[in-house]
Amino acid sequence: MYTVHSSTPRRAKPGFVWLTLILVFGLLLGACAAPAAAPAPAAEAPASDAPAAAEVTAAPATEELTRANTLIFAADATDLISLDPAVAYEFGGIQVVGSVYETLVSFEPGQPGVKPLLAESWDIEETDEGATIIFHLNPAAVFASGNPVTAQDVAFSWARAIDLNKSPAFLFTDVAGLTKESFSAVDDSTFHVNLPATISPPVFLSVISFSLAAVVEQAVVEANMGDDMASTWMNDNSAGSGPYVLNAWERSAQVVLDANPNYWGTPPAMKRVIMQNIPELANLQAAIETGDADIVQDLGPEQAATLEGNPDVNLIQVTDTLLAYVGMNATKPPLDNPDVREAIRYAVNYDDIATLLKGNGKIVQEIIPEGFLGYTGVQPFNQDVDKAKELLAKAGVAEGTEIDFMVPTGTGPGGLEWGILGAKIQADLALVGLTVNIQQLQTSELLNIYRAQGGELTLMNWGPDFPDPDGNATPFANWDAKSLAWRNDWKDATAIDLSKQAAQAGSTEERIALYAELVDYVQHNGPYVMLYQPIRTFGLRSNITGFTFDPSDTPGITFANIGKK
Repeated sequence: MYTVHSSTPRRAKPGFVWLTLILVFGLLLGACAAPAAAPAPAAEAPASDAPAAAEVTAAPATEELTRANTLIFAADATDLISLDPAVAYEFGGIQVVGSVYETLVSFEPGQPGVKPLLAESWDIEETDEGATIIFHLNPAAVFASGNPVTAQDVAFSWARAIDLNKSPAFLFTDVAGLTKESFSAVDDSTFHVNLPATISPPVFLSVISFSLAAVVEQAVVEANMGDDMASTWMNDNSAGSGPYVLNAWERSAQVVLDANPNYWGTPPAMKRVIMQNIPELANLQAAIETGDADIVQDLGPEQAATLEGNPDVNLIQVTDTLLAYVGMNATKPPLDNPDVREAIRYAVNYDDIATLLKGNGKIVQEIIPEGFLGYTGVQPFNQDVDKAKELLAKAGVAEGTEIDFMVPTGTGPGGLEWGILGAKIQADLALVGLTVNIQQLQTSELLNIYRAQGGELTLMNWGPDFPDPDGNATPFANWDAKSLAWRNDWKDATAIDLSKQAAQAGSTEERIALYAELVDYVQHNGPYVMLYQPIRTFGLRSNITGFTFDPSDTPGITFANIGKK
């Protein structure tokens, strides 16, 4: 048995400028202080084994909201679908969830391994069946209501995520090998998890740092269950223990977060965070130039070049673990033929894509990003029009065959507009005789279609949920996980078996060899055109302090660490 302990918790366009100012100051004038979260009901005991909610602690007085203590963050947030931690599986939603809810363990930017958060320590005991992890909750941890975070809340939250069975649920059921019988609350402060022998405890700890494993307050959620286990309610309310509470989600416009007056850790310096949805690159540039935004995400190369040397703006570039790719539905003709999928990979001009990125990304043609165990760096494809035509002829595909191509609106990773990248791929495929019909959709709408296996060609990006190669290998290769392979309807026994073997291998050397075999197999048989790994460019006003971006951590950007000088 071994134990992990912690003694303390860690913690443009004309008119656009005026529109933003009116919006921001309207929000600031609309409230003098951040509202406290709704208290948990105490009149009736919940139906489960959870104890009745404790008496709510009075919220401390909060200072008046001003522009100085309000952080305005602007990015393309058209992917927002849900703010429920058991449902959210989009970058915008995960950013909100990571600011409002907390997990048992987390990552610290730049530090290896997981760190205690809601759990102040844990013991790992080897068993004949696998391993048991015993989590000891931090007694200081409380929800925004003021009620303590209990092991019953953890068990309820995880069971609810499994029951809802939405997009991220495979991380519990397939990657971590959990069922609802795998975990239990021993008492208010002790939580047990039994892992099968096929699951490595370190990998499991990484998995539960993801937003899916966030803890919600059972009594509050149960009081608002409805027909969807409170998912709709949680899009406009929050029930977490994080440094912020949800004030409002104004669809397609912005999310407003207020400092949690009952936060059990170090209070955030910013009393309000406004996450604005600004998909247009020119408007992102205008927002950071004028100071209408304090931080902007994913500036394009042209915008970054224009801002270079501006004394009021700092530019920060970070290599992300995202991968941009084209998904190909493996059951829809002509994409059901492996030769056609290989032809499309040979039709794409990767050098041109690198030129479009202007240094904001690197061509990567595999399912594991650079920087992860298992990355090979092998690039088997260059544009070869003759080879692509030969493969299409072998497959019996007539010239002029039409394929629908879903492309998101807004800006893709690396500051490259999705529409430009989609048009480039459309032009490349036209050279080999394929007629590609672009359907440009808001990301949230596109994802709903894609997740229902409704796409033919789909342009999208993927980021690993935890910093292990299995965070990509299982979604890309294992149809049973109901993730990327499932969305592209590619059920391949070899890929599934290799992904499982690599995840369960006992030594690093064995894992590396198996991932190399899996990467090569998916490159030539899978339903993907892997394109590039981006460099993200953030613009920060010069008075911003405490900014970090860590793609391995759930929120990516920890708003609670950010201040102004």
